[in-house]
Amino acid sequence: MALVFSIEEFSVYDGPGMRTTVFLKGCPLRCQWCHNPEGQLLKNQIIKSQNGCTMCGNCREDGKINIYKCPNRLLRYCATEYSVDELVAKISKNLDAVGGVTFSGGEPTMHKDFLIECLKKLEGKTHRAVQTCGFCKSDDFAEILNNTDYVLYDLKIINKENHKKYTGVENLTIIENFKILKNSGVDFVVRVPLIPTVTDTVENITDIATLLKENGVNYIELLPYNKFAGGKYSAVGMTFNPSYDENIECEMRLELFDKFSIKTKVL
Repeated sequence: MALVFSIEEFSVYDGPGMRTTVFLKGCPLRCQWCHNPEGQLLKNQIIKSQNGCTMCGNCREDGKINIYKCPNRLLRYCATEYSVDELVAKISKNLDAVGGVTFSGGEPTMHKDFLIECLKKLEGKTHRAVQTCGFCKSDDFAEILNNTDYVLYDLKIINKENHKKYTGVENLTIIENFKILKNSGVDFVVRVPLIPTVTDTVENITDIATLLKENGVNYIELLPYNKFAGGKYSAVGMTFNPSYDENIECEMRLELFDKFSIKTKVL
């Protein structure tokens, strides 16, 4: 079983062609710019609409919240629990209309066994992709690679101290798994989120370009900063408190990648 907090159909940004994207709940990173806070924790959470609450108190029962007691229907759980068969059956309904299925998150590798079983059941039926931050055991990652057709691999920060500062974890495993991916023969694309003063600095872009060039990668995709990243935090009872200046406009730094002969696409 695994918690799924969103299933987006007809997505055009999560792999080749038009796809169904499944967002699995739970992530080992705590990126300060995360725009899916409801995908961070492994447990289910209640989402409260910020408009319309009359503070009637009906939803509180024995010190807990009962979502079904809200007279204005402003409360809901952010995720649904699926078995492998239930999820595969649900996403299989639209396989003829899309070019593939992408498992994202959160971080899908946290559900390694569940993810692999889904991928195996979809083998030969559709194009299978996994979007990952790469923070997982290398043996688990290699097993996932053996069961997928395509990987969207996030590279955020190369300096290990800065990576831990802004994401909560060091990046040695992420860089090691990137090299495993490069040597696996599985098709992949590297994606870089452009976060003001954090990932879009000259130093970090140069470090990323150097790593890519050393591993023979000459194409990446850039994800512009989402200025509305903090909008969903209060709905799940969390606080958005970045330690970077989110008001600075992101510079795409395309010229730096050009110097390394790395082609870029801004999504």
